[in-house]
Amino acid sequence: MARIVMKFGGTSVADLDRIHNVARHVKREVDAGHEVAVVVSAMSGKTNELVGWVHGMPKATGASSPFYDAREYDTIVASGEQVTSGLLAIALQSMGINARSWQGWQIPIKTDNAHGAARILDINGDEIIRRMGEGQVAVVAGFQGIGPDNRVATLGRGGSDTSAVAIAAAVKADRCDIYTDVDGVYTTDPRIEPKARRLKKIAFEEMLEMASLGAKVLQVRSVELAMVHKVRTFVRSSFEDPDAPGMGDLLNPPGTLICDEEEIVEQEVVTGIAYAKDEAQISLRRVADRPGVSAAIFGPLAEAHINVDMIVQNISEDGSKTDMTFTVPSGDVEKSLKVLEAAKEKVGFDVIQHETGLVKVSVIGIGMRSHAGVAASAFRALADKGINIKAITTSEIKISILIDGPYAELAVRTLHSVYGLDKK
Repeated sequence: MARIVMKFGGTSVADLDRIHNVARHVKREVDAGHEVAVVVSAMSGKTNELVGWVHGMPKATGASSPFYDAREYDTIVASGEQVTSGLLAIALQSMGINARSWQGWQIPIKTDNAHGAARILDINGDEIIRRMGEGQVAVVAGFQGIGPDNRVATLGRGGSDTSAVAIAAAVKADRCDIYTDVDGVYTTDPRIEPKARRLKKIAFEEMLEMASLGAKVLQVRSVELAMVHKVRTFVRSSFEDPDAPGMGDLLNPPGTLICDEEEIVEQEVVTGIAYAKDEAQISLRRVADRPGVSAAIFGPLAEAHINVDMIVQNISEDGSKTDMTFTVPSGDVEKSLKVLEAAKEKVGFDVIQHETGLVKVSVIGIGMRSHAGVAASAFRALADKGINIKAITTSEIKISILIDGPYAELAVRTLHSVYGLDKK
């Protein structure tokens, strides 16, 4: 017998038929004698609909300001998961399974006060553990908790993944199964490279890089939590037959295991290729090279909640001036330019330039720590294809390369091939 947390995303619970299919997956684990908790997202498209209602209300009421109370925003958008948790509990009860729905505040899942993007501070799993011990399935509404102001707080986009991993850590689950519309983590996006392979295992650090660099399989914060608390996490497909052979394998279910790198006996040099579209590059030309100038540039951007990524600095021959180039999401370009123009006098740059429509392609693998020449292979392969590199950043286990948008698919396929990921 094991203790399992199962999480189902929006496409997995998109309608009543799919919710019934989810119930069959849960029943399989219950029938095997496991203690089970389930975390659910809102039905596919429901959160967007609710957010649209919130954004439309100021206009509908003739309000002079487009702004709204973030606490009420959370009250509205959290209702999608509440509906799904109740429906799944009913479906399980109809199968003869003792099940009960839970909202975040009932557990409770305690968060900070950042409504709309709250972070989990603490979860008391005692009551759920007690109920599971009595054979009851807890069906938990993901994406939500309760803030210090005693109001519902939501965790931001993809927050149900975070809820699931956090609950798995709180109840000391043997594993956390993330069910989605794909059957695992692949070496790259199969829509771009048909030869992409499903990975049997991937280390927490690699998955964290993949998620933060463009892979959409898991939310970044959920991987961070899994790594900190060493929660073994499986990415699985909810669309496979719940009763197919192997689906109930406790130790080795179908899908991709995200785990500590010590569990991976043979570490590949490169594990996968990720990419992120809609990147933009901003350059500040002839900035005075003096202490504090970087803080004067990036401090205001951080205060404006703009995520700065790749940073390249070129200092003039005499050391008096520097060019500062960095990337931001394309959607934040106009906001970034306004922030920087406001700080121009303090920063002291001559001119500001920007370029949109760029793509960041990243090579990821824990084996890169002990192998030389990985970066050189990437640069040589891209050069042979006539792809110009605009910026490069590296870490122990990743190389990120900024290129023009139209070359994204060619770059992904080229790098996937040069490291032999399509042959292993």
